[in-house]
Amino acid sequence: MITPGSIIGIVGGGQLGRMLAVAAAQLGYKCHIFDPHERPCAADVAADFTRAAYDDTAALAAFGQAVDIATYEFENLPVEPLRVLGDKLRPGTKSLAVAQDRAEEKAFIEATGARVAPWRSVSSFEDVEAAVAELGVPIVLKTRRYGYDGKGQAWIRSPEEAAAAWDAISHEPAVAEAGVSFAAEFSVIVARWADGRTTFWDSPDNVHREGILRTSTVPSGDLIASQTAEAREAAASIAEALRHIGVLTVEFFASADGPVVNEIAPRVHNSGHWTIEGAVTSQFEQHIRAVCDLPPGSTDLAAAAVAMDNLIGDEVHGWRDLLADPNAHVHIYGKGEARPGRKMGHVTRLTLK
Repeated sequence: MITPGSIIGIVGGGQLGRMLAVAAAQLGYKCHIFDPHERPCAADVAADFTRAAYDDTAALAAFGQAVDIATYEFENLPVEPLRVLGDKLRPGTKSLAVAQDRAEEKAFIEATGARVAPWRSVSSFEDVEAAVAELGVPIVLKTRRYGYDGKGQAWIRSPEEAAAAWDAISHEPAVAEAGVSFAAEFSVIVARWADGRTTFWDSPDNVHREGILRTSTVPSGDLIASQTAEAREAAASIAEALRHIGVLTVEFFASADGPVVNEIAPRVHNSGHWTIEGAVTSQFEQHIRAVCDLPPGSTDLAAAAVAMDNLIGDEVHGWRDLLADPNAHVHIYGKGEARPGRKMGHVTRLTLK
């Protein structure tokens, strides 16, 4: 057990690291952020900050000596350098390696028995043409690495669009994935302890626009509720196969055939931000509890209904109106420039009755 008063290292200094550090401080921990940027927003709320490249093994080794336990806030990190953190890193590098390569991720998910859309690995235009012939259209090309919030993706809705889609992803190694007919999108957020214990939150109904999550709402409605048990079983199987410690998020499509896994994130997740005010224990606190081997907190709802809206780009400039709403819980991440598509904050509203 990593007791309160210890130092938790967080690799990555974005908003997820910031919210992890706030939750850790509430439990009496100090956090040390490792990030290559000059002023990452997580460092504003942490006790210490190391500025170094993610592949700087010497800096990572020194960071590892300075902390009692370490975790990471996003998955686009070089795996090999992080191995210098050894057993201090929770979750381990296996979760990271699987989640950051879409082909490996899909094969791994299928091996656990969970359902994914039909897919093929592609590394040439000839592979793309073969995938179109085998899977039909529509299909989506997704780069194997470094794709998030809709980046690195291109749709093929007719065979004639294949070349343009291949050009759109810059001929990067990718997966070709059959389009899924679905009525809703939802996520299962599971926290797993080293001894195999797990906890789950209510699954939110997630609405995306232009590949970016815009809203998450609980309760989610009858369709998602009817598929939650199967989805939780799949998420637990994935977490167990990874020997994951901490929070893991599995995104699903609610289809006519049941829940279909879209992708996994080996970390706290945007679709769980509502848990800060909307659950007895937030995903951030539960992650700290799991990696430090503390007892689980309750994941029960703290209100009759909860809705979270992301603040994207210039939307954050409406903070005055948001703060004028006495029922709005406003979170502004302190990230500086409000670029288009950039997540600048979120607002959560609770319905108590």
